[in-house]
Amino acid sequence: MNAIAVIGAGRIGKIHAANAAGNARLSLKYVVDPYGDAAGLARMHAAQSADVEQVWADPEVAGVVIASSTDTHLDYTLAATRAGKHVFCEKPLDQDVDRALGALKELEEVGPKVLLGFNRRFDPNFSSLRAQLSQGAVGALETLHIISHDPVPPPPAYIKTSGGIFKDMSIHDFDMARWLLDEEIESVFASASVLVDPEIGAAGDFDSAKIILRTVTGKLCVISNSRRSGYGYDQRIEAFGSRGLIRADNVLETTVESWTEPGAKKAPFENFFLDRYADAYRIEMDHFADMVEGKATPLADQHDGVGALLLAQAAEQSARTGSVVALGAGSDQ
Repeated sequence: MNAIAVIGAGRIGKIHAANAAGNARLSLKYVVDPYGDAAGLARMHAAQSADVEQVWADPEVAGVVIASSTDTHLDYTLAATRAGKHVFCEKPLDQDVDRALGALKELEEVGPKVLLGFNRRFDPNFSSLRAQLSQGAVGALETLHIISHDPVPPPPAYIKTSGGIFKDMSIHDFDMARWLLDEEIESVFASASVLVDPEIGAAGDFDSAKIILRTVTGKLCVISNSRRSGYGYDQRIEAFGSRGLIRADNVLETTVESWTEPGAKKAPFENFFLDRYADAYRIEMDHFADMVEGKATPLADQHDGVGALLLAQAAEQSARTGSVVALGAGSDQ
């Protein structure tokens, strides 16, 4: 088995630590978090609490999962790859586009591979949708609808450090759009409002947004984002082709339905992203094991991270100015 370290003992770090420990090809050796309960998480999985220097220096560590705060992602990624470790880094690679762009050359040349944590690519429903598109099941793709609505808004304190709705929330949808459209996006138009929580507006952010992406051949993608649905975690994709539609609908807690005189009743949607994408996180970790063993290249790498970040920056600019933002040919799309 290949030894793995997880940096970050928070909510997403706990998910990755459990998946690494439960993977037959990986061995969770270290948990690192100078601010959180690294020791407690390590004990849960028979691992050790350590600092990053110990991780970098250990030749047994083949891969590092970076699940720490966003402002540490790029620095830890660079340090890990310089130490010869493959990296699985949560999104975004960085909140600053210029810093992320500046790191691409080194990350390309240093040797170890980088997997960006766009977990939705690994969701069985979405990956099946993409496979059918690639096989021409509905002809040529023409338009795409992506709906991503959270059940409830996060606390204002989270908003202040999140990077904003486009870099924190919409970035997953930008990555899905890039992955499904499979061609360069030439322009972005976004309209955003504060409709859910005035505190989000007071923190300088939006809580509701509609975004239109246009590719170089004229394909269109509409993204709908809201920090509060009022009815559950709403995750849907519709792909319209020249011969029909492929749709990935919401995942329910169970498939049980009751049919009575007042009508039909179904189970509610999965509660939130940790439940809805539990399978995706496990498959993603298995893909990282493939990378560590040299059997696969990253399904989403640093270039995909920068591509989604550029779209997030363009959407922010468009929402603030009310203008369409054109993307240049060198925009890493």
